[in-house]
Amino acid sequence: MTDLHPFIAGLPKAELHVHHVGSASPRIVAELAARHPDSKVPTDPEALADYFTFTDFAHFIDVYLSVVDLVRTPEDVRLLTFEVARDMARQNIRYAELTITPYSSTRRGIDENAFMEAIEDARKAAEAEFGTVLRWCFDIPGEAGLESAEETARLATTDGLRPEGLVSFGLGGPEIGVPRPQFKPYFDRARAAGLRSVPHAGETTGPETVWDAIRDLGAERIGHGTSSVRDPELLAYLAEHRIALEVCPTSNIATRAVATLDEHPIRRMVDAGVLVTVNSDDPPMFGTDLNNEYAVAARLLDLDERGLAALAKNAVEASFLDEAGKARIAAEIDAYTDAWTAR
Repeated sequence: MTDLHPFIAGLPKAELHVHHVGSASPRIVAELAARHPDSKVPTDPEALADYFTFTDFAHFIDVYLSVVDLVRTPEDVRLLTFEVARDMARQNIRYAELTITPYSSTRRGIDENAFMEAIEDARKAAEAEFGTVLRWCFDIPGEAGLESAEETARLATTDGLRPEGLVSFGLGGPEIGVPRPQFKPYFDRARAAGLRSVPHAGETTGPETVWDAIRDLGAERIGHGTSSVRDPELLAYLAEHRIALEVCPTSNIATRAVATLDEHPIRRMVDAGVLVTVNSDDPPMFGTDLNNEYAVAARLLDLDERGLAALAKNAVEASFLDEAGKARIAAEIDAYTDAWTAR
């Protein structure tokens, strides 16, 4: 197969499933750890590779939360957000919906208004400097229970507090022992306020969790959804209703949600006609980035340059960007691909 890495590096892309804190590069994590020396997180960027080696999903959550604990001030929030955008711009990511868990910050004492100002200031500065457009998904940390759901819904729907860049409402954290239906009232409030529904489901549990996300939470996209392939009826429903799956191959291996890349169900999703997008989830923690995930997808799906361009356009289609913005990025993808293949 032709080396597709140079093509992927220049391909304009959108990313729909990527976490705010989970996108902190080793350099930024080490800087935050140095600011807060009471943390157990290593201050040496090279030592973080070992720290980010996970035994299972529960261990991943523990490590993730230890990094969340490094974000303690509005200045930390602003630094993290702006630097994440810088890393995205280096990959030619034109648009990203960044999943943010505001409850994790407000419960640690960051003033809610200062938090909103920090992410919005970083968003606007990043778009001006890098050209990368950021939008927010506020997600409930499922492990923190209904208190966190109430707080997240309040922060997401209160006039004068809700940030301009907020477009969607999600649910993350562990799935086992955290049933989706209990969060219905909070998703109802968010949807009534105009936010789109994008819960995680079917990553470490079965397809019934995906059904719950659709029926109870009104899911318009599903985070991960790897177990959907075990239910042909569910796959058919996802395909018919164009409910996209936000697939994160390397993440699924790192958290042991899928045993090996060769066993990843992405091909079965595509073969069933499901709208599949490829994403990086928590890239530095998993030793990856979006460019690498496209290379992985190319191998798993036997894609050439035009196949990768079509995959990139899936993310644009499934995004919550306005129609003019979608058309602009899709045209960039087409122009880039035409120029590349004409060489």
